[in-house]
Amino acid sequence: MHRNPRVLLRAAASLLRPTTAAPPPQTLTNAAAPASQPLPLPRLPFAGHSRAFSTDYGKDVDEVNRKFAEAREEIEAAMDSKETVYFNEEAACARDAAGEALGAFDALLARVPPADADKLRRSMGLKMEQLKAELKQLEE
Repeated sequence: MHRNPRVLLRAAASLLRPTTAAPPPQTLTNAAAPASQPLPLPRLPFAGHSRAFSTDYGKDVDEVNRKFAEAREEIEAAMDSKETVYFNEEAACARDAAGEALGAFDALLARVPPADADKLRRSMGLKMEQLKAELKQLEE
């Protein structure tokens, strides 16, 4: 979850607005300033991936993120069942889910142009390394 979901919602709403008509500026009143002088809110740009890469491969990136989240949940369930009779089955499910997520990420990297692959590695590479580390921790 993003630290400030309102920023994401505003950014998403701004993408849906037509570009021909400028939206009216939002105002915020300050308790220290007189009510007749509202303070304008700054327009925040969308703080996400570059649009060229997210529009071309957005569905694939979303699929990798979904598989990543699923794998993390499976690993967490396996860690919770450690030292129980269900651990081996849970660990196998976690390994399979992590393998799917890592495989989907590698397949996506192979399909995209090198410049976009570098962007993907920078934006998602640490998550995949985290997944590998959690899987390794599960094996210990």
